[in-house]
Amino acid sequence: MTPVELSRTVLHAVCRAVDEGELAVAVLPERVVVAPPGPGGCGDYATNVALQLARPAGQPAPAVAELLRTRLLRTDGISDVVVTGPGFLNISLDGDADGRLVRDILRAGPRYGHSDTLAGQAVELHAAHDARAVVLMDAVARVLRSQGARPRLTCAGPPEDAWVRIFGVPSDIPSDISAGTGTGTGTDAPLRPVPAPADPTPLGRDAARWALLHPAPHDRPHIGDSQSEQHLAQRETNPLFRVRYAHARTRALLRNAADLGFTPEPGPLAPEGDGPLTSEGDGPLTPEGDGPLTADGDAQGLIQLLADHPRVLAATAAHRAPDRLARHLVAVADALAPLLPSVLPLGDEKPSAAHRARLALAEAAGTVLAGGLSLLGIDAPEHL
Repeated sequence: MTPVELSRTVLHAVCRAVDEGELAVAVLPERVVVAPPGPGGCGDYATNVALQLARPAGQPAPAVAELLRTRLLRTDGISDVVVTGPGFLNISLDGDADGRLVRDILRAGPRYGHSDTLAGQAVELHAAHDARAVVLMDAVARVLRSQGARPRLTCAGPPEDAWVRIFGVPSDIPSDISAGTGTGTGTDAPLRPVPAPADPTPLGRDAARWALLHPAPHDRPHIGDSQSEQHLAQRETNPLFRVRYAHARTRALLRNAADLGFTPEPGPLAPEGDGPLTSEGDGPLTPEGDGPLTADGDAQGLIQLLADHPRVLAATAAHRAPDRLARHLVAVADALAPLLPSVLPLGDEKPSAAHRARLALAEAAGTVLAGGLSLLGIDAPEHL
């Protein structure tokens, strides 16, 4: 169960309690925020929805929390719910939650995180006649479509031929002089990010789009003179290279595993009888101590990032901020790196269930990276 799914599950419990007369609330919350528990909390996620509902419901927050706790405990995928402090709900997911997440990602493919949240909504996007503004608008439109919206694009002038040919922006964006002046009639303010200080076209499509989209719109892109070289460099200091390299590594691991005769299968990441997986520096994940068969440390951080991907896409669409998605992809790639050396068996070691589970997790991470890059209009090569 992803955080988005858990949020909807809690909101559904609230709605059912209201419908059945257990809670008297005139206005229901539009959404429920779930997050990792804070100090004094426990479980996988926590929410303060009971505190928000207490006053309008005319009940103490602990009573509201206990009411919701009873309902949530009857939900598939939730193993325990504990009320702490003034009324926080601390939710534990069942033991196979990580496996289900990986299965969900592999089932959805690059469309993992897409939703119909904005279905039917027509969104007007306007861009100044500037390379970065048009690329930004194109990326925002891609993410909005992934959430079900129907964006309509206009620009203060027709896109330059080089923008269409090199950046891959649509050639048929209608011209609207009001788009660049802030007097447009659409629902959105014009997109006018800080322009690039130099011509980004020499970078080519992928590097140029990344250089324009990775910084927040109010930040100046690092383009020009020696700064442009970093976007083409195949080294760890280049975040785009790290993201694409991590994706390519996952594809190579799938090919190598096929040669060894095994395929990905979600499950426990540690061999049976071993403890949580940890890593020493940049080394492979290794079992340590005696404990439950869970993914801990680096692997758990990766799993949490993958679970957060739908929320990141929704936030990217809501704030018209592709930089949020770009930074998320970098975080996924960096969290994936420590897992990669432990995916394939070493020496005479035979492929085990743990190897198949790690391969599935790596494939899921690569799937998220490929899907995210696609929404940014950037290629995710299988060989790099």
